Amino acid sequence: MKNVPRIFIDLSLETGLRIPVEKDTFHYLNHVMRRNDCLCFNNGDEYIATLSPDGKQIIIGDKTEHKDPSNNIVLYFAPIKRLDDLLNMATQMGVAALQPVITERVTAQHINWNRMQKIIIEAAEQSNRNSVPKLLPEKKFSELDLKDMIFADERAAYGKDIPTSFHGATKILVGPEGGFSDTEFSALDAAGAKGISLGKTILRAELAAAISISRITE
Repeated sequence: MKNVPRIFIDLSLETGLRIPVEKDTFHYLNHVMRRNDCLCFNNGDEYIATLSPDGKQIIIGDKTEHKDPSNNIVLYFAPIKRLDDLLNMATQMGVAALQPVITERVTAQHINWNRMQKIIIEAAEQSNRNSVPKLLPEKKFSELDLKDMIFADERAAYGKDIPTSFHGATKILVGPEGGFSDTEFSALDAAGAKGISLGKTILRAELAAAISISRITE
């Protein structure tokens, strides 16, 4: 349903359910979009919905036939300064989960994860998904199970012959602005993790994440 506002509802949805309207949602529908209908989604399902006449509730109507375009990929990423862009793009590209990883060269500190969660929800609403990717608690690089991991390997920019795609992979790791350390490369190689080439240039981390996802979903 083109141009109809989409709202994520953090509840199990069903036809006939009445949900109190949050202040921000009412303002968005009534004053920004100037309409009393919307599409509500969660857990892979989407429903037609309307505001009640008094504007205090969202009434869940019929379930739509829209299929969730999301995939089953988990993006492992090092927090970066432009983290909002990375999470926005990854969500738009359909990832199922987002796993922050603290690597040796991470410089971004004091991430406001509540704000990041809002950015993820907004990206899901705008990108026609029926689900919001899970934002998982931070992990240290040393805590990762590197088996079957695909990772963005910047060594391709320095002449190493590396594949450009791994179809069917479900785990992909992207490093920070400064890249992986020699110790981390050694751990990845020793565990049998597979590097993927993003080309012959060094990319910003947020762009590297988007291209990495595309290389395993195309």
